[in-house]
Amino acid sequence: MKISEKFKEGKEQKRSLLIGFITAGDPSIELTPKLAKALVEGGVDVIELGIPFSDPIADGPTIQSSSMRSLSNGTTTKDILDISKKIVEELGVPVVLLTYYNTIMKMGIEEFLQGAEKAGISGIVSPDLPPEEAVEYVRLAKSKSINTIFLASPATNDMRLDRIIDSTSGFLYMVSLFGVTGTRDLFTEYSSQATKRIVEKVNGRVPVAVGFGISRPEHVSSFTKLGVDGVIVGSAFIKIIEDNLSNTDLMINKLNNLAKELSQATSN
Repeated sequence: MKISEKFKEGKEQKRSLLIGFITAGDPSIELTPKLAKALVEGGVDVIELGIPFSDPIADGPTIQSSSMRSLSNGTTTKDILDISKKIVEELGVPVVLLTYYNTIMKMGIEEFLQGAEKAGISGIVSPDLPPEEAVEYVRLAKSKSINTIFLASPATNDMRLDRIIDSTSGFLYMVSLFGVTGTRDLFTEYSSQATKRIVEKVNGRVPVAVGFGISRPEHVSSFTKLGVDGVIVGSAFIKIIEDNLSNTDLMINKLNNLAKELSQATSN
């Protein structure tokens, strides 16, 4: 299923989509599809798979630790493309990759996108790739029916936001706060106002999904009421993985339960 179809489905059902992020290869490449299945069975609509990177710019401690566990296992980009294909085929949900651009360049842009196309990847988020430098990349990705998903932050001004909206496809990744990823207890009024401003500015031109810090049902409900089309949760899922490395069954059960709790909060 394409991302656009999933967002259309969410709109028809009057709810935001729940996008679940996990790092591919953590705690193992073999277990990653099982974790994705637990999330989807709990109500996650889109799986976002992180390709581990040793020097991230946007990841907080939880996701950094997750990346280190994956890298220490010897996880490769090819491994991740292989399990992505398995997840797409077995679960029937859109899979988005999050990767730093250095990883794409290391493999080769054409080769990476060919692999993503064969795996059935719906979209790619590259936090360190600005739209101004992505024209050729976007063209190549579009030729393979892969969405290029750009980020906007609370500090993004209207002029730049227009550029990002024009360049992005699949959805606009709205960063909810300043700083890096990681669970938060509360969100400030500034985050709420910034989200409302961006939703109004986008005005339906592309779906808006908000992420960074979201970990509880009340967070999901609050942002859904602000008019976003999707809510991205990552660190909360990865913390469950980290806390249950010695008990896979408990890990899977807790992931499924949290996904259910979050999914129930997505109604408009």
